[in-house]
Amino acid sequence: MPHPIMFDDADPILHRLRKAALALPEATEKVAHGRPTFRCGKMFAMYGGGEKGSKVRRDTALLFIPDPVEREALIQDDRFFVPAYVGAYGWLGIDLAANSDWAEIAELLDASFRQIAPKRAIAALENSA
Repeated sequence: MPHPIMFDDADPILHRLRKAALALPEATEKVAHGRPTFRCGKMFAMYGGGEKGSKVRRDTALLFIPDPVEREALIQDDRFFVPAYVGAYGWLGIDLAANSDWAEIAELLDASFRQIAPKRAIAALENSA
């Protein structure tokens, strides 16, 4: 049985996240476990998820793979949380809202993308800058 869809395609926050994520070289979107995921071969971002150790759903959160150097600092920031399931693999989440700093969100997506993207996609990203 497939997972139920847990997002609204008309969500303006998803629209903005989708635009930023799909601007990365070779990035694609696939619905998995009822949520939009962004991939470049492997998954580098997900929209929405639960908080590890609780039943709290964060339907407007970005789940991402932080730069390992920055992970500890991000965890100290109250805006970030460890998500259910993927948190065990180093992922973090941040709730997105209308007043989110989208430059920061783009940096988080970029760092996450660089953790999984093949060298050719990273080279394309650097050549486009």
